[in-house]
Amino acid sequence: MKQPSALAAVAELKPGANLTLASTPDGFDAIALADSARAIARAGASSPVTLVHVARDGQRMAALEAGLAFVAPEIETLGYPAWDCQPYDRVGPSAPTSARRMTTLSRLARTRPGDRPRVLLTTVNAVLQRATPRGRMEAETFSAAPGHSVDMDHVVQWLERNGFMRTGAVRDVGEYALRGGILDLYPAGLPTPVRLDFFGDTLESIRAFDPETQRTTGQQRALDLVPMSEVTLTTESIKRFRQAYLATFGAVTKSDPLYEAISEGRRYPGLEHWLPLFAPDLGTIFDYVGEAVVALDAHAEDAAGERLSQIADYHEARASALAQGSVGSAAPYKPLAPDALYLSPSEWAASLAKAPVARVTSFALPPDSSRRIVDLGARQGRSFAPERADESANVFDAAVAHIRALQAQKKRVIVASWSDGSRERLATVLADHELSRATNVAALSHVQALRGDEVGLAVWGLEAGFETPDLAVVAEQDILGDRLVRAKGKKRRASDFIAEATSLMAGDLVVHVDHGIARFLGLKAIEVGGAPHDCAELEYAGGDKLFLPVENIELLSRYGSDETAAALDRLGGGGWQARKARLKERIREMAGKLMAIAAQRAMKEAPRLTPPDGIYDEFRARFPYEETDDQQASIDATLDDLAAGKPMDRLICGDVGFGKTEVALRAAFAVALNGRQVAVVVPTTLLARQHFKTFSDRFRGLPVRVAQASRFVASADLKKVKEGLADGSVDIV
Repeated sequence: MKQPSALAAVAELKPGANLTLASTPDGFDAIALADSARAIARAGASSPVTLVHVARDGQRMAALEAGLAFVAPEIETLGYPAWDCQPYDRVGPSAPTSARRMTTLSRLARTRPGDRPRVLLTTVNAVLQRATPRGRMEAETFSAAPGHSVDMDHVVQWLERNGFMRTGAVRDVGEYALRGGILDLYPAGLPTPVRLDFFGDTLESIRAFDPETQRTTGQQRALDLVPMSEVTLTTESIKRFRQAYLATFGAVTKSDPLYEAISEGRRYPGLEHWLPLFAPDLGTIFDYVGEAVVALDAHAEDAAGERLSQIADYHEARASALAQGSVGSAAPYKPLAPDALYLSPSEWAASLAKAPVARVTSFALPPDSSRRIVDLGARQGRSFAPERADESANVFDAAVAHIRALQAQKKRVIVASWSDGSRERLATVLADHELSRATNVAALSHVQALRGDEVGLAVWGLEAGFETPDLAVVAEQDILGDRLVRAKGKKRRASDFIAEATSLMAGDLVVHVDHGIARFLGLKAIEVGGAPHDCAELEYAGGDKLFLPVENIELLSRYGSDETAAALDRLGGGGWQARKARLKERIREMAGKLMAIAAQRAMKEAPRLTPPDGIYDEFRARFPYEETDDQQASIDATLDDLAAGKPMDRLICGDVGFGKTEVALRAAFAVALNGRQVAVVVPTTLLARQHFKTFSDRFRGLPVRVAQASRFVASADLKKVKEGLADGSVDIV
């Protein structure tokens, strides 16, 4: 797997020298980068980072980051993404993108050379953009720990100055909220927001909390903050902006919202595109990495040329619109020259000329006297597309046969999947096809411990596998075709339960379990026992007030309507209790009727339909997504219904694209493979045609006949479908 002599050449690169790493396909490039970083570290790296890799785009950067986590978890990997907006846009980069950029720059600015391997992953677009000056990143940091004397007002001023946004409740990165002596904020680089509890000028505690429930999840011993924005609004920077703006664009017109907002100390949407006016001494990412080796993606230089052309085109369009006055009702957009915020083509070329550069290509190259070529001996693996297209072939049999052939060549084999769920599914299917000796591996180093007849099963998202003289990686996508990977976020709970008063806004209607409908007025500190105590202030009919301690906030729930003019209950009155009693009685009546219907159903018998093992795993493996938690729960519940031997009574609800069709496909599979017929009834002929294609594709190669019946089906064909339904030859219509 490693090429020590070849990668020693990377470690020996001097500034201005370059070489080409040939035979390095996607996937294997993570191994090559990791081994190069180790070799450079052993040689005594003198830069804050050991190796810089410039990927062609953000998707490739993310794939390499995931690959390095599997290949070399001991190597520290820093990510520096580009802005997720277009050049000369009216909006700036998103908060998570800015947070990651600033976290990485801060880490680089404060890191001194060491012998631990460290890789910086970035993109062409990020490298071509000028960066925040290193001096600012070294100075603009804020650190605190419990027990320290900290001026809360000073912290708030720092947050405002460095791009944090004040909100009612902290949910996303870059937000902060104030309530009494508590400051909530979501800093860059942390997985969850934190809650700072002050007593006077003393920081008593720093606690992590869940942004959804607002409940505390743990204690923090210290906090290091970095700016959320690349633009700092201080008296000095605002003055500098005003002077530079006038010098660049001339006199300010009557309506110039950008100039007005900055002059008043307010953040203007997209102000980052005028960053050079705030900080005239912008640098580049190369200023942060010293003489580190720069590895260029195979298509990085072509992508750089296209990006520089795109920047010039966007600038020309903005400048032309400004000159012609064709801005419509929008505020005039005054663009800076391209080389103010981006590198010029000559600066990009000069930066590469000064750095030690290793160019990466997946191709094997012939010897060339004009450049130094190091061949790493890897090649792209086999794709099973022909077997997938051949109805008489079984792609899993072919994959197992190929794996055994690789093992016969004394290669260690890894089967790489996109997720834990797909790894488990693929392992089950391959085991059904007699690949029994398979072991989960969490890192590439674990593969060395496998016996010769064992296969490693890894979570390693690859678009295609690869082979080296002693290692072969078979990707899930090689076997099953394109996988449509969805980023998984936190599961949001559909609950009206209020976990924290900070999730309420003044004026919201709430329901107290004992006192009924009230209006939330806000939080108020009430002195109890000589100490302030935070309470939720609730207003009832007649102006009566109830102060509910925040620790009893679970007694409240949101009022289930958007109607803000609803009648408030009278505090201490009997109306709320009477309504509760009437509603309880109605619920009992409804429950009784539902129980009677359920009892009648429970007395009925129905066939027990369970999907056959083995072939069902192959069928679900064809689903190109990883099931969401809710989708998997719906599938499991539906299949449990079919296997219960009772009439099914289930409704699956979900928005467009949420996966309802897949639930229907799994149910249809269980029924059809048990010799029963399935009718899928849809409201339109277009949907009937779409589902017919989907069902036909998914059931291809299985002993299931799928037919379509609608008014767009020819009379002769429709007659055959009806005959097939009557004689049982059509399984799904």
